[in-house]
Amino acid sequence: MYKDLSELPPLLVEYLLYNQTVKNRSSLTVDEYCRDLCLFFQYMIIIKNRLNEDAVNITEIDIKNIDISFIKTITLNDAYMFIAYCRNKRSNNAKTRSRKISAIRGFFKYITNKKGLLTVNPMEELETPKAKKSLPKYLTLDQSINLLNSVDGDNKERDYLILTLFLNCGLRLSELCGLNLSDIRSDNTLKVTGKGNKERIVYLNDACKSAINNYLKVRPVNGVKDKNALFISRQKNRISKKTVQWVVYKYLEKIGIKGNEANGFSVHKLRHTAATLMYQYGHVDIRVLKDVLGHENLGTTEIYTHLSDKDIERAALANPLSKIKSREAKKENET
Repeated sequence: MYKDLSELPPLLVEYLLYNQTVKNRSSLTVDEYCRDLCLFFQYMIIIKNRLNEDAVNITEIDIKNIDISFIKTITLNDAYMFIAYCRNKRSNNAKTRSRKISAIRGFFKYITNKKGLLTVNPMEELETPKAKKSLPKYLTLDQSINLLNSVDGDNKERDYLILTLFLNCGLRLSELCGLNLSDIRSDNTLKVTGKGNKERIVYLNDACKSAINNYLKVRPVNGVKDKNALFISRQKNRISKKTVQWVVYKYLEKIGIKGNEANGFSVHKLRHTAATLMYQYGHVDIRVLKDVLGHENLGTTEIYTHLSDKDIERAALANPLSKIKSREAKKENET
């Protein structure tokens, strides 16, 4: 966890453990909530004690003695002041601020409904900032093929499998790094452990099966420290997220995607690519795509159903009224 539990208010510790054990949140999510709520309480101490926020180091403020009496003094307006501080002084974007709001709302809901320490939840009306909606970036089909064809070097079988699983199965970075040999099943499926330790089954197509077989022939065995890990690093450890990111950027650069352009094609964008190619070329139903990607809500999957410019043009031309012209236009064409 982000901090030593002894440095945290007991109610915050209870809430974090509740998220970890009952809500089954991932360790990453619990750590983020911990950081967000620690900062929130540190800022509450600043405003309740009328301190100059520019004159103190907010992250060094001790919060372990915060109790329900202090929490009862926190108002909805205080929370909005904190969100404004995060935006103006910490340059948090809408997505980051939304996560902080989710942590605050969840904590107050917990102490109100689960603990019964508040009769009224002051954060019930705390609103999430509207995030700017943008279409996800993804590789075209030709770029995806070129990316796979660019693989070479000492670890070419491993690297090829990494890219193949990203582009065919739409795995998250953490899911790929967490794969074990035992997750490859005899019925040509792959067990994937996603967010919140939720498991799902991914069916392996011929490209995936071929890439897996080729890699397993050369996968290191002697001296491997995590013998069950599917992907092994040069140091014989389970491959790290940082290494996988480096692998992806390396081959993106080889096909001419580098610099600022490469920043738009992070490892996660290969997941966007897989989903987009399945939707556009395979005509996969969005509900099926939701299960393939391991999304909880259908709304999350809808971002992948964006249309390319050609799709939009094709739709416009397909309109039965597309060839209907006014009488004046017809006369001009006749003369």
